[in-house]
Amino acid sequence: MEDVKPLIRSSVDDGGSMETRFADLCKSLSLDESALRAAIALFRETKHLLLANMSVLGSGTLEENERLWSAFVLYSVKRLREEKDKQDNSGDGFSLCQILRATKLSVVDFFKEVPQCCLKAGHILNRMYDTNWEKRLEVKELHANFTQLSDLSKFYKRAYLEFFIQTSASVGKQASGSSRPGYISDYHYFGWLLFLALRVHAFSCFKDLATCANGLISILAILFIHVPVSFRNFDIRTSQFLAKKSNKGVELLQSLCAKYNTSEEELRGTMEKANKLIVDILQKKHYPASECKTESLENINTEGLTYFEELTDWKSLPFYIKMLEKDYDDAVRNKLELDERLFIDEGDSLLATGSLSGGAMSGSKRKHEMITSPVKMITSPMSPPCSPTSPAYSSKFALTPVSTAMTTAKWLRNVISPLSSNPSSELGRFLSSCDKDVTNDVTRRASIILGAIFPNSALGERCGTSLIDSIWAEQRKMEALKLYYRVLEAICRAESQISNGNNLTPLLANERFHRCMLACSADLVLATHKTVSMMFPAVLERTGITAFDLSKVIEGFVRHEESLPRELRRHLNNLEERLLESMAWEKGSSMYDSLIVARPSLAAEINRLGLLAEPMPSLDAIAMHHNVPAAGLPPLPAIKHDISSDKNGGAPSPKRFCTDYRSVLVERNSFTSPSKDRLNSLKSKLALHSVFASPTRPNPAGGGETCAEAGMNVFISKILKLAAIRVRSLSERLQLSQQVLERVYSLVQQIINKQIALFFNRHIDQIILCSFYGVAKISQLSLTFKEIISSYRRQPQCKPQVFRSVFVAWPLAHRSGRTGQEHVDIITFYNEVFIPSVKPLLVEVDSSVSTLNNNRTEDNKIGDGQCPCSPRVSPFPSLPDMSPKKVSAGHNVYVSPLRSSKMDILLSPSSKSYYACIGESTHAYQSPSKDLTEINNRLNGGRKVSGRLNFDSLVSDSLVAGSLCPQNGPFTPFSSVTSLNLAMKYEQPDS
Repeated sequence: MEDVKPLIRSSVDDGGSMETRFADLCKSLSLDESALRAAIALFRETKHLLLANMSVLGSGTLEENERLWSAFVLYSVKRLREEKDKQDNSGDGFSLCQILRATKLSVVDFFKEVPQCCLKAGHILNRMYDTNWEKRLEVKELHANFTQLSDLSKFYKRAYLEFFIQTSASVGKQASGSSRPGYISDYHYFGWLLFLALRVHAFSCFKDLATCANGLISILAILFIHVPVSFRNFDIRTSQFLAKKSNKGVELLQSLCAKYNTSEEELRGTMEKANKLIVDILQKKHYPASECKTESLENINTEGLTYFEELTDWKSLPFYIKMLEKDYDDAVRNKLELDERLFIDEGDSLLATGSLSGGAMSGSKRKHEMITSPVKMITSPMSPPCSPTSPAYSSKFALTPVSTAMTTAKWLRNVISPLSSNPSSELGRFLSSCDKDVTNDVTRRASIILGAIFPNSALGERCGTSLIDSIWAEQRKMEALKLYYRVLEAICRAESQISNGNNLTPLLANERFHRCMLACSADLVLATHKTVSMMFPAVLERTGITAFDLSKVIEGFVRHEESLPRELRRHLNNLEERLLESMAWEKGSSMYDSLIVARPSLAAEINRLGLLAEPMPSLDAIAMHHNVPAAGLPPLPAIKHDISSDKNGGAPSPKRFCTDYRSVLVERNSFTSPSKDRLNSLKSKLALHSVFASPTRPNPAGGGETCAEAGMNVFISKILKLAAIRVRSLSERLQLSQQVLERVYSLVQQIINKQIALFFNRHIDQIILCSFYGVAKISQLSLTFKEIISSYRRQPQCKPQVFRSVFVAWPLAHRSGRTGQEHVDIITFYNEVFIPSVKPLLVEVDSSVSTLNNNRTEDNKIGDGQCPCSPRVSPFPSLPDMSPKKVSAGHNVYVSPLRSSKMDILLSPSSKSYYACIGESTHAYQSPSKDLTEINNRLNGGRKVSGRLNFDSLVSDSLVAGSLCPQNGPFTPFSSVTSLNLAMKYEQPDS
């Protein structure tokens, strides 16, 4: 944890001097000769990529980009050589923290830029190491671990300061060699070190947020018992913090469980592990607390608690801190992980942000912002909608990642865990009522799939077998299994009402459907616990399905599991956005198997790019690959990938040319753009089994469509709705007119109708950003690409890779002379690919919208009788905000979330004093309550507004998130578009 003086200081000039500086950097980190040769070799092989991509890497100067690339090379060499070092019983002697300090980078900036480095250097890493290099780097897992520790350290600090006094100096003399700042007390630091010991020795591989939060709560309980009363922030006899009391005194664990939404059984189990570590590491003898007489135990029911004499004595505490630090050093030695002790100090340079641009935020500034920006308070979303008079409604807590994890974990514990691990009698009737009893098939499949997701023997290649891992995995597996059976039963009940019968063979015999349900159940369990070691899309890889497959069951989960907490509903909404915006368009997506049926003219392009999905692996293959024991389970027939067979459901996903689909249906040049009524009718009549049926089957809802066409129409309508939301949000940031907004949206519609190949293997935001600039050019607006990117960077979904790295597959005869596939910046993509493809569409935008306006009356008469072969441009859809939520039981007070894009407009100097935003003061006021009082006084002192707010016509959240189709509405016609030069001079976006 000591600082290393940065050695990279001069600007980039040529490869030779760069190699010299990199070699000096390696020597400063004491690399052994073998690691030094490997690092220099990788740097030498990749330095041309650094020089060629200076404009799209990082956000600072050329020198800073060189530091970033050097850190990436060292990290890659260290991580990819770990197995060899273990075999040689040697270590390279440097850690990630040392790398970052030597290159003067923060952790935030490093993880922000590493994905771009991986993208540029991937082919070289693939050649020098192996094709599994990206998995072995574990960048996503390490980044998630950093985020988790940041959240946990903030939770611990808030909780500690709530209960204990944070002295300006240590209790005794600060431990020699300790790296913590002076304002962190020994008690505070001791608790964090004991927690890290729990993470290292007790939590093993599965370091999920909920488990770690329980660990911190157990540490707080141990501190309560041992820290002197004089350091408490409250009187235990009258404190509301510890509300659970009995005739024996304060029930400490029950009070903490009630305050932090955890289980007493789990908390006691974690405390036992922590107490055992104190015995093993600190060599302390323990006693039943009921036998000890000390001031810190007064007024506490000590039954079942453990006490250690002189554990926090001011003379011995520094010595115990040294022992815990040594234990941590020994446990993580030669592991390329962050030193987790640094999270105790918010002012550490590694935790700063913006170091690449020279705008690092200091710890003191963050501390000031934390004080001046109160934490948002919400009511518990345990069982939405919640009655204002219910206990859950009145229970308030800070909305943080930790509190969210604890709340959702409580839902699993109270609602799902008590359920049976076998199908209920009602679900059993549905399973046995099929053409063949599928009960055994369902249970066997669930055992194999969930066994692959939650392995109880080992976690991938990182960890060995341990009893702790097995117990954790079995608990999560049971939660996912019970949730799967619960939602499956609700879906069967709903489908039986649609089909007027209990025979649901087309659905319950569909392999892909069940795997999607199991994957969604497992993902919700993992999202609840926020498991670092198992992150999405791991569930897709282990179940053999694709993102497009999973998107088909998300809506069903939300609709049929009414008790799903609000945060998990939000998680599924965010997950669906990820699937729609990019994952469903990636290479290997099963979406292309449906698309090639719905639009056979795209077969050549899909095959040229190699986008088709691999066949779905059999259950036996999954069980063998993940070492899932299948003893005692009946064998399941192998899946036949036959186009003519619909029994196992879904697309056959052939990895071959698909010209044979042309004989299945009439050639079509574009998708239909269904009206709202038509789409809602389609979704209501389309049974769930039709969504998973073979793409070539006729749609049971009628209309002469195949299942592929009906499914793709629903998918495309969701894409258009998501595009509309993002177009509106970015337009508001750019303060563009309604005409421009509608023109951009119309262009996106036209691209989907006529040039949908532009979306292949790309992010929809890349198409939206280019559409903004294209419309700005034909509208003769003074809007630069740099301004568009600058505004986009402030969008909540923004990722720098969206505009820095766009996939391009150059045709053989391209005028630039480029060949093959590569990733380019968005300006190159705009000039070389986007404009040549959409220039005719830009000219058509005005005429298409004007025609729609002139023929609106006629269209309304035609209704659903429109020929599906005729594309039609819909106006910009109506996008209501999420409905206001009543937040007061006794008053008519509602709160509606404010879109971030409106914040700048609302908080202008002329209107700012009339708005109060959570976490931001209106003027120089001292607290939100005083802000609101001042605002009320101003409003009440002026002209009074008569009338009452009407909330009768609120739009529900489900309606907003549900109907994803263009809706008819008023619009302003555009003026005619003349021929313009749509290309742009190369202009570096604000990266």
